[in-house]
Amino acid sequence: MSELLRVEDLTVAFGDREVVHGLSFSVAAGECFAIVGESGSGKSVTARTILGLAGPSAHVTATRLELDGKSLLSIRDRTWRRIRGREVGFVLQDALVSLDPLRTVGDEIAEVLRLHKWGDKTARRRRVLELLEAVGVQDPQLRARQLPGELSGGQRQRALIASAIALDPPLLIADEPTTALDVTIQAQILDLLAARKEQGTGLILISHDLAVVSRLADRVAVMRNGLLAEQGPVAEVLAEPSHPYTRALLDAVPAAHRKGTRLSSQPARPVHGSRRTDTDGVLLAARNLVKRFRGPDGVERTAVSDVSFEIRVGETLGIVGESGSGKTTTARMALALAQPDEGTVHLLGEPWSELTERERRGRRRRISVVYQDPLSSFDPRWSVRRILTDALPDDTYPDAQTRDRRAEELLDDVGLGTEHLDRRPLLLSGGQRQRVAIARALASEPSLIVCDEPVSALDVTIQAQVLDLLTDLQQQLGLSYLFISHDLGVIHHVADRVLVMRQGKVVESGTADEIFDTPHHPYTRELLASLPGGTRAPIPGGTL
Repeated sequence: MSELLRVEDLTVAFGDREVVHGLSFSVAAGECFAIVGESGSGKSVTARTILGLAGPSAHVTATRLELDGKSLLSIRDRTWRRIRGREVGFVLQDALVSLDPLRTVGDEIAEVLRLHKWGDKTARRRRVLELLEAVGVQDPQLRARQLPGELSGGQRQRALIASAIALDPPLLIADEPTTALDVTIQAQILDLLAARKEQGTGLILISHDLAVVSRLADRVAVMRNGLLAEQGPVAEVLAEPSHPYTRALLDAVPAAHRKGTRLSSQPARPVHGSRRTDTDGVLLAARNLVKRFRGPDGVERTAVSDVSFEIRVGETLGIVGESGSGKTTTARMALALAQPDEGTVHLLGEPWSELTERERRGRRRRISVVYQDPLSSFDPRWSVRRILTDALPDDTYPDAQTRDRRAEELLDDVGLGTEHLDRRPLLLSGGQRQRVAIARALASEPSLIVCDEPVSALDVTIQAQVLDLLTDLQQQLGLSYLFISHDLGVIHHVADRVLVMRQGKVVESGTADEIFDTPHHPYTRELLASLPGGTRAPIPGGTL
């Protein structure tokens, strides 16, 4: 195989802080090279440096940094613009904010073609539809006319991938390309990337999902704090890791045999506050929920159809299903952020969905939410202190002193120190932001927390810490969770009972062990079979 990329002794620094230290690797045509490691390890900085996107403040040095034999060191911005898209494709990490919210998805993908003067307008439009279909987008003609905000997270991620492969570049850098995707679409994307690899495309895969890495990559590098911990063939590194850090990464992956145990090395810590004293066994009851939306084509579509469930005191109900299955819409109706067209929601045995917002206001503190993307849910101008104190009920914490003290307690409950109080969200890591989001959800002293993909963007070690934190809070405070995730391993680990949704309907429900050990519905079996390596991931511990 011919060598596409050669990196020798790459160092990247911002001011006096080195974030990548002497990294060396190569990527050949038809090969997938994976880079794994936790947040701050230098994975994404390495990827952006290869594309000339490290930023004007970055100081980059290397003995060699060559693409197809041509040096990438000291080239001008104009040359980079010719390289990006045509010679190297890049799938950005954060699909939720990487697309222009004011431009249709079709125009966004077509822009890559237009900038490189590919085809006329008609040919570009046809190519856009081909790309959307290739990455598994259903009804591509409709989706191409929609704005990113009208698509699910998984659909937005697929649009980013379509944009990256539009010009068939020989090298593709994919930074967490399956983060927001359910397992069936993830399988399609991995099949697509595997097919491109077979056709000779070189891949650099950055991922915290070790099962994905084990399926697609030929070689893997494990990074920690900007340094290379170990590197080698995937089968060797994941089966017999030589470095303690690699072994810790593997131990943090949710696995069937570890259900009910801690995933991280951090011990449980006592939290402030008293255990919830709800006496009714059912906290929230949803009956025959229906929700319809009218699309830009004027056609009314049913997003949720006849969905019923109960959440009991101290339990976790998990909801799984592919993008567009109605998971988040169902959660929004549970939160009374969306009004059912049919059906009802009762909270603590009393009407909830039928009330006006003024009537709900006094009881809204009993249910809170942790969103998929905490950064988008925070006011970027606010400090952590203001984010938390703003969420506290006025009648319980009437003055600034008690509010500040409670904010400190909430941060302590989620494992953060008071030094974070005056920081803004942009200055926090992804794991820290998610901990602040959990602290904000706890501020109103709820009985039920809706967790909408709360760990989907986190690497496995931080994910393990957050999942352990949620378990500790549940056990000590008696919380209940409605937990939505496309990650079946996470759902199996946290949930007592599971709903499987498809096209707005519940196709199967039962205990977590029933769903994962003896699935009855063909779609549930399809979900499990779509996991990398099947229902048991081909790495020690696995994802299920």
